[in-house]
Amino acid sequence: MAFLNISSVYKRFGGYTALENVNLNVRQGEVIALIGHSGCGKSTLLSMIAGLSQPTQGEILLEGRPLKGPGPERGVVFQNYSLLPWLSVYQNVKVAVASVHRERTDGEKARITEKFLQIVGLWEHRHKKPGEISGGMKQRTALARALATNPKVLLLDEPFGALDALTRATLQDELLKVWDSTLEDGFLRAIWGSERKTILLVTHDIEEAIYLCDRIAVMSNGPAATIGKVVEVPLPRPRDRREMLESRAYVEIKEELLHLLTVVYARKAA
Repeated sequence: MAFLNISSVYKRFGGYTALENVNLNVRQGEVIALIGHSGCGKSTLLSMIAGLSQPTQGEILLEGRPLKGPGPERGVVFQNYSLLPWLSVYQNVKVAVASVHRERTDGEKARITEKFLQIVGLWEHRHKKPGEISGGMKQRTALARALATNPKVLLLDEPFGALDALTRATLQDELLKVWDSTLEDGFLRAIWGSERKTILLVTHDIEEAIYLCDRIAVMSNGPAATIGKVVEVPLPRPRDRREMLESRAYVEIKEELLHLLTVVYARKAA
């Protein structure tokens, strides 16, 4: 049985069918991207996995259990950060840690908060409020908050889309570092266990999808959008960005994705 199973999912808004017969099996510890043209329902699908809305038809199962609403086993990072503006960077993460790790002592909660702020490079900025930091630092805070709650699945809805290229690349590297360090970091193993997190990423950036992911699900255009094809990314890990960009395998994957987006699932002219 798949770790996360999306089975025959439909989503309708009144008489409008946004998603039709969406099927996807996600393996534990996998990083998978959803790509497609704007309006194809990527964020709608991610919202249903997060439990923020329900399928009109079909079901979404996590470890064999249907998802009926939001839960601590799923962490979500949005493009707009969703931070509490009246709290400091530290407090934004600590509030989330306290809500999930209720059985832990105050000292343990503080250590968890500190650990993840150090991982994303924000410990020295912990006392600042969201209005006092850059967009990249806000997204680092949101990522630290989501990771610190120990989710089984991390859902990322275009988390780096509004950032400049350099900051985006840095955060991509940090995300992979955290994902890959689970098996080596004793503190992370104590919090998370010995298995890597499962990550679902919505993105418009083909290079980002190839660099981060094991597979890429390409969605057709709406209305009645669905997952048209799932493309494997057989690149070895850990990945070096420069080596990847120069590799023949990267070029072939990128060409296939561009063909799917510009020919097979090309946006129809108005």
